[in-house]
Amino acid sequence: MPTLLLVDGSSYLYRAFHALPDLRNSKGEPTGAIRGVLSMLRRLESDYKAEFRACVFDAKGKTFRDELYPEYKSHRPPMPDDLRAQIEPLHEAVQAEGWPLLAIEGVEADDVIGTLTRQAHERGWEVVISTGDKDLTQLVRPGVKWVNTMSEEVLDEAGVEAKFGVPPERIVDYLALVGDTVDNVPGVEKCGPKTAVKWLAEYGTLDNLVANADKVGGKVGENLRKHLDFLPLGRTLVTVATDVALPVALDELPARDDDKAALRALYERFEFRGWLKDLDELAAASVGAGLTAIRAERSMKALVAVKPAPTEPIEDAGEPGAHRGGYVTILDWPAFDAWLAKIQAAELTAFDTETTSLDPMAARLVGMSFAVEPGEAAYLPLAHRGADVAQQLPLADVLDKLKPWLESDGHAKVGQNLKYDAHVLANHGIALRGIAHDTLLQSYVLESDKSHDMDSLAKRHLGLTTIPYTDVCGKGAKQIGFDEVAIDRATEYAAEDADITLRLHRKLWPQVEAIPALAALYRDIELPTLAVLLEMERTGVLIDPFLLASHSEELGRRLMELEREAHQLAGQPFNLGSPKQLGEILFGTLGLPIVKKTATGQPSTDEDVLTQLAEDYPLPKLLLEHRSLSKLKSTYADKLPRMVNPQTGRVHTSFSQATAVTGRLASSEPNLQNIPIRTPEGRRIRAAFIAPRDHLIVSADYSQIELRIMAHLSGDARLLEAFAHGEDVHRATAGEVFGVPPAEVSSEQRRYAKVINFGLIYGMSAHGLAKNLGIDRSAAAGWIDRYFARYPGVADYMERTRVEAREKGYVETVFGRRLHLPDIRAQQAGRRQAAERAAINAPMQGTAADLIKRAMIAVSAWLKASGVKSRLILQVHDELVLEVPNGELELIRVELPRLMAGVAQLAVPLLVEVGAGANWDEAH
Repeated sequence: MPTLLLVDGSSYLYRAFHALPDLRNSKGEPTGAIRGVLSMLRRLESDYKAEFRACVFDAKGKTFRDELYPEYKSHRPPMPDDLRAQIEPLHEAVQAEGWPLLAIEGVEADDVIGTLTRQAHERGWEVVISTGDKDLTQLVRPGVKWVNTMSEEVLDEAGVEAKFGVPPERIVDYLALVGDTVDNVPGVEKCGPKTAVKWLAEYGTLDNLVANADKVGGKVGENLRKHLDFLPLGRTLVTVATDVALPVALDELPARDDDKAALRALYERFEFRGWLKDLDELAAASVGAGLTAIRAERSMKALVAVKPAPTEPIEDAGEPGAHRGGYVTILDWPAFDAWLAKIQAAELTAFDTETTSLDPMAARLVGMSFAVEPGEAAYLPLAHRGADVAQQLPLADVLDKLKPWLESDGHAKVGQNLKYDAHVLANHGIALRGIAHDTLLQSYVLESDKSHDMDSLAKRHLGLTTIPYTDVCGKGAKQIGFDEVAIDRATEYAAEDADITLRLHRKLWPQVEAIPALAALYRDIELPTLAVLLEMERTGVLIDPFLLASHSEELGRRLMELEREAHQLAGQPFNLGSPKQLGEILFGTLGLPIVKKTATGQPSTDEDVLTQLAEDYPLPKLLLEHRSLSKLKSTYADKLPRMVNPQTGRVHTSFSQATAVTGRLASSEPNLQNIPIRTPEGRRIRAAFIAPRDHLIVSADYSQIELRIMAHLSGDARLLEAFAHGEDVHRATAGEVFGVPPAEVSSEQRRYAKVINFGLIYGMSAHGLAKNLGIDRSAAAGWIDRYFARYPGVADYMERTRVEAREKGYVETVFGRRLHLPDIRAQQAGRRQAAERAAINAPMQGTAADLIKRAMIAVSAWLKASGVKSRLILQVHDELVLEVPNGELELIRVELPRLMAGVAQLAVPLLVEVGAGANWDEAH
């Protein structure tokens, strides 16, 4: 079937006008928009062969949307005179190039494109829509693609859902909720993309959301209800019409030959000398089919020269000053070769990438920056859009030349969060090697309690203010991608990143190196962990979307049952998600005791309050279950299937090394560390993480790791003895506390002892223990006293730790990680006591974090060296999760405990429990 290529000419026009400098001919006529649009059309024509095509522009005058909503686009400034002057000649040029041109009064270009798309789709044609307008993604369906040629972004149905979080058929509902500031269509106040996606995931459609608006809690829910009257109109305004009466039929839009005489006249008028030369060469060669090839080549060459950043004197590298002096742009091969020679000869190169996305698995290169000396840096643009596209060296050729350096272990590199840059390069088939340093991790091991982003680090350690990303790309609805930033401005920002990274390394690394324990932590744990996490993130994990869909349906039914039960207990219907209504029911209608108040003086209904009330009253208990199941449904059962990467078919979480102050890893997008495992509903979520065919999921978990670390740190003889002899430590503790032989300890006594063991690790007071066990405070205090009498080493450790924390301001793990406690000397008792509790727990939790990282490094190294096909896929707290071929299971069962137990020699043995199954839940 034929292909129809549709171009949003108005989108092209505005982008070209704003992207290009003020180009003019000798008569002073503006020419930049004309040149830019024609260049983009030629590239599109080269990339997408189509039998039928049309370039569609907005017509003059009002549209039906202006009649429906007079404020539509009313905030837009008048069209600049220089842009207006180029419209008519551009229309002539587009038609002379052989493009059918359409501009229909009373509707927008989007509506014409929508109508042609529908007509072509009904005939079974393929359709390619070229635009930068996200609204047109609502037209995507089988056989219809949305293409942004300047960013090389191509979206099919899966791509739209991956980008926006909703499928094409829900884009209209999504836009109605978030609004469109460009067109002055208000959405629901405070409803951003994440909220819109969340609502549509929960309620399915905008209509269903509106029907259930009273159930949406929080301030944004109130805003939704205020906006209900406008939502139908808003949806109409953002809906692309597909039933416009057109003056032409599809068959009247074939790709035509260009009108060379008309083109020559336009080129001469606007002094497009290069394109005139193309026509002359073509005429001389008399090759009718050669013009497209010539155009494609010409369109990739420079339209205008971009000036390098101004050179100014550089002050001392660590001091505030004119730190943007020696920044250059690499735009030709001689400049590239010179910088390649520099980085090949350098002892260490600061390296950074600019990309199209924050999603590491989806991001594509826009450019790279390098620095080898403070104050001197270069930006290599590779995929900027618009007119800038012709100034750049070809991406594929550049990567071919850079690949040996990028993949060389012999060329040391430093970056800020190089794991992300490694992902981006991997998306282009390049394995980044030679990662010698990472300033993010240097900052993390030095000062885990502070922020580690580059802007903060530059201000804190260099006294420099860097260019914010929002200054370059804008923010909110008006934010553009980095590939849309003009190259000269991009150079200032990107080269600065490399320069600042190098300066930070020279400032931070000596501080890390000066403390041997921190240097070892950085070198032997954090940097190797970076490489392991990169592999795990790229591998991803398989999920069963059908199981999740079934679970979601069951959760939905249970939530409706709970809602009905809640209404019966309250004696009236109310919105379970509204804190205000909930407070009125609990403390007004039912007269339950007020536990605490919010900052505004209202009775609190937070989880702690409901948990306390649930001990005595049925409604709070039911509300807690409703909240738990609702979160499971929206966060996991509904969301996980939408997070499957369309290229890999897997879910890819991101692990952060520099988030938790204790050294623990953090998981996000999705967060796989907070799936509740103590309830059947939570375990069913884990059951959806499955092994491929002929494989099993294997889980290896350190047993009672923090208690073992407590025994090591405290040196308590009785605890050491219990672990050395493989005793059930909770049963042994119960025997000590309750004064009975371990064999006679009841299950209830063991449960109490377990709470005491873990509670004291977290600095639990007698009040907290009493609350946790449901006993009076005096009994809890007595048990704690008896515990410390039986385990005096633990009491000594806790007191010693408090004193050292107050003296130093930090505590340390077994491996020297420093865990800073800013509030340890606070005047306010509550803050100080919380810091003291943290001081007791942090060395144990931090040591456990160090151990699991060491285990990841050891297991990963063994997997590679042994040549097995098993691979690490997840790390959650004290657990490693692997995908293992059936034939390797017995080997893995033997080797995992050996490797994990051997990563450190503590005063007690490390015990590792291994399980296997068809899914993550079965492996436990």
